[in-house]
Amino acid sequence: MNSIAPASTAASLDDPFYYLANFRFVLAWVEKRHHDLLAVEERHFIERFAALSRASQALLVRMVMRKGELFRLDKLVYAEIGDSATAMAPLKALGWVDDAPELTLDELFDQLRLSELRQALADEIRQTPLKPSSAKALLREKLTARLSHLQQPLARWWPEATTVVVRLQVMALCDRLRLMFFGNLRQDWAEFVLTELGLQRFERVAFNAASRAFQSRAEVDVYLHLHWLRQRLDEGESPASVYAELPPRADNAWLDARRARFLFQLGQGAERAGEARLAVTLYAEADTTEARVRRLRVLEREGHHREALDVAQRALAGGPGEHEAQALERLMPRLAKRLGLAPVARAQAPAFERWELTLPGPQPVEAAVAAHVATPHAPVYYVENTLITGLFGLLCWSAIFAPLPGAFFHPFHHGPADLYRDDFVSRRREAFDACLALLDGPGDDYRQRIRATWTEKWGLASPFVHWAALPETLLDQALVCLPAAHLRLLFTRLLSDLKTNRAGLPDLIQLFPQAAPGAPRYRMIEVKGPGDRLQDNQRRWLGFFARHALPVAVCHVRWQREAPSEGEELTP
Repeated sequence: MNSIAPASTAASLDDPFYYLANFRFVLAWVEKRHHDLLAVEERHFIERFAALSRASQALLVRMVMRKGELFRLDKLVYAEIGDSATAMAPLKALGWVDDAPELTLDELFDQLRLSELRQALADEIRQTPLKPSSAKALLREKLTARLSHLQQPLARWWPEATTVVVRLQVMALCDRLRLMFFGNLRQDWAEFVLTELGLQRFERVAFNAASRAFQSRAEVDVYLHLHWLRQRLDEGESPASVYAELPPRADNAWLDARRARFLFQLGQGAERAGEARLAVTLYAEADTTEARVRRLRVLEREGHHREALDVAQRALAGGPGEHEAQALERLMPRLAKRLGLAPVARAQAPAFERWELTLPGPQPVEAAVAAHVATPHAPVYYVENTLITGLFGLLCWSAIFAPLPGAFFHPFHHGPADLYRDDFVSRRREAFDACLALLDGPGDDYRQRIRATWTEKWGLASPFVHWAALPETLLDQALVCLPAAHLRLLFTRLLSDLKTNRAGLPDLIQLFPQAAPGAPRYRMIEVKGPGDRLQDNQRRWLGFFARHALPVAVCHVRWQREAPSEGEELTP
């Protein structure tokens, strides 16, 4: 029997069987690292696949990598495979392909051309007022009521059929193997191709026995069950019936986080369906920041003010994060007023510098402000959510990509799988502390670390570094102008809530490399065009800048309708 040998991470596209090499790589990886999670059927599949001829292997993989489970044999034409019927025969013998599957009317319409449908359904069409020349959509609409109950092989639909339709029977099995490899069903075989094309490059992370997404077969089953429930919800099934089949919490942190996200989606569906009480239940069980905030909003909207206030007070006592605290600060005064309680004072928002500009337009507002404010010695860059996060990602690269259990499962990770879990930072506390400590020293160790990482890792996928937005010129100027103490403050806030705080940073940065000693050498600028308002995450970042005396301004722009008169323009 032939054995399945691991290939390189991504096979060369010069090899006409590159896709087969990649599939075999996945099988070898799963067989080696997940052998204890494989059922007898899956082990037999891997063994029998290895025993097939290359042509049969390749044809199967071609189908696996295409969309759906139904295929016309006359469309499975590949030069490197040769005769598809010959390559298909062993797959039929194994039961992996059904060459006479029962087809619904919708499946028949999906597989046949209009001219073929007119032949296959000629008798049925004659029994309707339709013309034989009717369009495909009209034929489907009019025949559905008459034929939707039928499910039969193509030979019954069309005895004179000139093609063969087959159904792939092992797609679910292959999806399970793909899930065990990637740890999700979002990534597919295209990851290999994009890597070989050089469009994606990934950090190399060491793997060990604990470096896999699932530690038991039951966990794989839970993931697939959640995926199936999500499909049912997307197809219009009621949130209540889907919720009734939700599996219990798993003893797997990242899988449990996925379950919580799905509970939030169910809650949103219940809200849309007008099932407020169910939505409250779902949000309470999800118990994420977003879900807790949404639960309070539903309670308030439904008039359950006392219940909402009790929930809000418990949340406030629990030390909420900034996002949740901001929502509570807005909600509690309203609830107190409606309940006739003593007024709840709102915290005073920190003040920050405000500009108003009248500029020629309309045009991209950030570009207009940058062009107006910049000078030869004080350049302005558009850096929204890329510069600060990029510098953070470069300084803390080793901590972010630390090969901890449950963080990396395969060679195609854009970032750690546990990136947004509550324990992401705590699991790497010592590593992050060591990185941030470089900002405390008297020298420029942190600059050297950031520059070295930029050079060594350039182009590798990162959840924080967007290489196109961080050219070397900007990097060098930013490292000159942004004080280490300021970077420490900014990075510390990022680490307090990576998912929420990576967004909302100001649009522009102006750098003053020639500023006098003691003067600020940069300022962040949030730009708002006509009718645009500050978002909550932007307000939180602006408040942070103001509280720590970091230079920031908010620039409100209006467009001039004609040439401005002297003195009309207000400049910063």
